[in-house]
Amino acid sequence: MPLISSMSNPTIKHIRALRQRKAREESGQFFIEGIRLVGEAVQLGAPVEALVVAPDRLESPFARQIVDEARGRGARVIEVTNAVFEQLSGKDNPHGLGALVRQRWTPLERIRPGGELCWIALHAPQDPGNLGTILRTGDAVGAAGVILLDEHVDPHDPGATRASMGAIFSLAVCRARTPDFLRWKAASGFALVGASDAAPLDYQAVTYAPPQLLLMGSERQGLPGDVLAACDHRVSLPMVGRGDSLNLAVATGVMLYEMFSQRRAAQKG
Repeated sequence: MPLISSMSNPTIKHIRALRQRKAREESGQFFIEGIRLVGEAVQLGAPVEALVVAPDRLESPFARQIVDEARGRGARVIEVTNAVFEQLSGKDNPHGLGALVRQRWTPLERIRPGGELCWIALHAPQDPGNLGTILRTGDAVGAAGVILLDEHVDPHDPGATRASMGAIFSLAVCRARTPDFLRWKAASGFALVGASDAAPLDYQAVTYAPPQLLLMGSERQGLPGDVLAACDHRVSLPMVGRGDSLNLAVATGVMLYEMFSQRRAAQKG
């Protein structure tokens, strides 16, 4: 395939359009860039449909190895000029490696209790950086995946995929309406832990044991009262400063590491 040098090329126009959520939803694809992120996608067996490569920028031996590995798995390799890649990139001085990836969603009804620490359910999260950071933290502690409830940010937004540092490919991602989620939970065998500043218990006063679901509210509204009422455990994070809330990703990280620490202690004991 010849080197693509025009932004009017149909393939390039399609990739550029994937900056918009509507195009991602209509196509079922998303675009990522960067050696680490593309490397994670290839090595974790994500459905990479094509690599986008600026040959003059591809100086890393690891990057070249990624291209060879993806080619071996049947992925297309689209070679573009530096100028075209810079127009596709959201970074200064990009490394010249991107990938067109097929979205992968896990149906709610297929989720079963396993050996994981937990699943993370997020009610209407709106910030892509928060979602990506939660995916990254979930991967660190051994969570199985994230369930996105109601109107939520797109996990395939470039800000979310960058912040996930590749965890978008190692964790399952599910989406559901809250009523469907609560009906499924009632029959699932999972304990539901909800975090809210209105909850009666300190988060360290609960014994966390799988199988469990950690439910966190949106950045602005927290958990609705009826959703919080459906939880088996309702906990809060203590605060002594002037602020009245924590960043969603930070609060989720605190909860996950409490669960993780308790599990480690139980395994050692």
